[in-house]
Amino acid sequence: MFMNNRKCPCDMPVMNCGPIYEEPIEKCVQKDIIHEIEHICPINTRIINNHIYKHVYIPQYTCCEEDIITNVDECGCANNFNSY
Repeated sequence: MFMNNRKCPCDMPVMNCGPIYEEPIEKCVQKDIIHEIEHICPINTRIINNHIYKHVYIPQYTCCEEDIITNVDECGCANNFNSY
């Protein structure tokens, strides 16, 4: 079956040899590292108070009373009172 009467390679004696070192394979792993940085943004709220004065005029009515005296002489004899 085999040419030149060679033996099957399975029948070869096993020899223990040291390991063979291949060229190194480099693996690259990318890591994303997130750094949280606080930024202080001052916000000022200005409150403007607008005071509006609406003038409303309310009339206050007052009343006063005077007494006057009017003498009416109907008899026409004003001189009679002076005769004493």
